[in-house]
Amino acid sequence: MYIKKIIIENFKCFEGKFSLDFNKCLNILVGDNEAGKSTILEAIHLALSGWIYGRYIGSELTQALFNNKVIKQYLDSIGTKNQLQPPRILIELFFDIKDIPISATFEGMWNSLKEKACGIQFQIFFNEKYKNEYNLLVSGNEKLNSLPIEYYEFSWSSFAGDDRLTPKSIPIKSALIDSSSNRNQNGSDIYISRIIRDLLSEEHIVKVSQAHRKLKDNFAKDDAIKAINAELEQKQISDKRVELSIDVSTKTAWENTLTTYLDGIPFSYAGRGEQSMVKTKLALSHQKSKEANILLLEEPENHLSHAKLNKFVNDIKADNSEKQIIISTHSSFVANKLGLSSLILLNVDKVSFTRGVVRIKDLTEDTKKYFEKLSGYDTLRLVLCKKAILVEGPSDELVVQKAYHVKKGKLPIEDEVEVISVGISFKRFLEIAKIIKKPVAVVTDNDGNYEVNIKKKYEQYANTTTIKICADKRDDLNTLEPQIIDVNKDQIKILTNILGVTLNATELCDYMQKHKTDWALKIFDTSEGIKFPQYILDAIE
Repeated sequence: MYIKKIIIENFKCFEGKFSLDFNKCLNILVGDNEAGKSTILEAIHLALSGWIYGRYIGSELTQALFNNKVIKQYLDSIGTKNQLQPPRILIELFFDIKDIPISATFEGMWNSLKEKACGIQFQIFFNEKYKNEYNLLVSGNEKLNSLPIEYYEFSWSSFAGDDRLTPKSIPIKSALIDSSSNRNQNGSDIYISRIIRDLLSEEHIVKVSQAHRKLKDNFAKDDAIKAINAELEQKQISDKRVELSIDVSTKTAWENTLTTYLDGIPFSYAGRGEQSMVKTKLALSHQKSKEANILLLEEPENHLSHAKLNKFVNDIKADNSEKQIIISTHSSFVANKLGLSSLILLNVDKVSFTRGVVRIKDLTEDTKKYFEKLSGYDTLRLVLCKKAILVEGPSDELVVQKAYHVKKGKLPIEDEVEVISVGISFKRFLEIAKIIKKPVAVVTDNDGNYEVNIKKKYEQYANTTTIKICADKRDDLNTLEPQIIDVNKDQIKILTNILGVTLNATELCDYMQKHKTDWALKIFDTSEGIKFPQYILDAIE
């Protein structure tokens, strides 16, 4: 069983309705900051478990869960002819459940699409029983400046119309693993304490509680504590007896006072990378996670070295092949390693602020395996940028960035344009770019044969409006070095001065080809009026 689709309405960054279909097994959510990756994970976990921010929704019912723009529209409408009703939050999860008796329990048309489906609906809504009190509030003289959250309730219902639903009766379970979360209390990490508690058997929990209670007895018997408590009693601070002790008032008091140690160091003082690994491994292994159908992973790359991240990703693939996994990430390595065909790009229109979804599901198996095996490529730079210029190596990258700065007065990244060095993998990146319709220019050498190495090689992109191949047609100017010399042939002296050499044009070309990065760095740093080949200027335009 798995989640086929989610519909989110007015929850946090999602204004109005947003719909997203999921893959059965792996889903990799990528997008810019504030695109909604984390919010989608939170929405799924909230609808399945009732928990958010590590607490039950009953104690976290707050205006902050609602979309700010929706709240503003509602507040601005109060007292006008077109006064809006208090907004609601809706999260709908559409299930695929093969077990027919279970599926039938959740199947019906009680959903916002009004179509027969299997799933649940979670709502945070205005409770009509407070209608009279609410009407008095909004008709008063004082302007309402916040959502009347005190009149709100939350509930679950199935698509069959059963509104007595609770998270315990939902057959699909989720485990949310946010390794970046740090919630410390009394020096102990609440998150890890909860996981370790779940790992312990009932017998072990009883033994820990008993040992914790003995601490209280031994603490009270200490001579120094006896003397302090006697002195406190003499000061008559209260009519009641005042004393120092250890809290054992609840069965789980030990969770708040005992601290997990790693090699003798309190967990909260360990390195962030080690904390991330321990939290994630514990979460993946504890009982609730084993029972969960859905694993929700929030940016697993946080604080991990490359080697540990590689191991972690391999563990995810090996240990959870039967689960549906939904991961949010900014890491190209994670995306490449797990498989780019599972990528879901969330984007936000900068004018309307509406959210859209782009998928890379039609990648050839060969390209998918290429990036999985050579996972160091920065594929997400291409996916997430506004536009991209692809180049072969570091010297090309430096020259293109310099040419852009001369032309535009700023570096490409300031315009959200990425200049990416891709080696010989142009066509692999172009396959991604074509699918997601990303504007891309390729800056490449003709290597002495324009017809074969450029025209024929890239003929499949000739009519693709978002992809432009930029190369010089003259076969004798086969690489960047002779191109730079040719365009600056009337000011060779300036060029040699920049490079700090005394050479003629032929010698200069040989020197530049042997010192590729050195000469490109000097070009990048110079304030002299250097000229750039036309095909590079074409790419910038």
